[in-house]
Amino acid sequence: MSARSSQPLHTGGCLCGAVRYEVRGPLREVVVCHCQQCRRTHGHYAAYTASKARELVLTGFRELKWYQSSTHARRGFCAQCGASLFWQRLGSDSICIAAGTLDEPTGLATTRQVYVADAGDYYDIDADLESFPGSMEED
Repeated sequence: MSARSSQPLHTGGCLCGAVRYEVRGPLREVVVCHCQQCRRTHGHYAAYTASKARELVLTGFRELKWYQSSTHARRGFCAQCGASLFWQRLGSDSICIAAGTLDEPTGLATTRQVYVADAGDYYDIDADLESFPGSMEED
């Protein structure tokens, strides 16, 4: 994740401020994930945007830790406050960013939801969003 000469389009960080970042490129609209891993990581379903990994610049990262949560992905979080910040498929040139960690205004909208077949039994699925039973790639 290298720096680029352009100014950040978006900034964000964790709850305690130990991890801060800039995104120096466009962000994808927000996708909500209902999978069990996201629900356990976030305490509820997760809302992620995404950017090219090279356009994510860490400006404060002393407490950033990575956890390989499956054979195909890793999750970045703050070791100080526990905030979940990133999800990245191993070997991918893009990175997902927890939408709630962005500084406002984001200018983003939630447009899709994935893994709706795995949704928790304590909430309803938003019928107004484009939905996929699993990932967008598999469906």
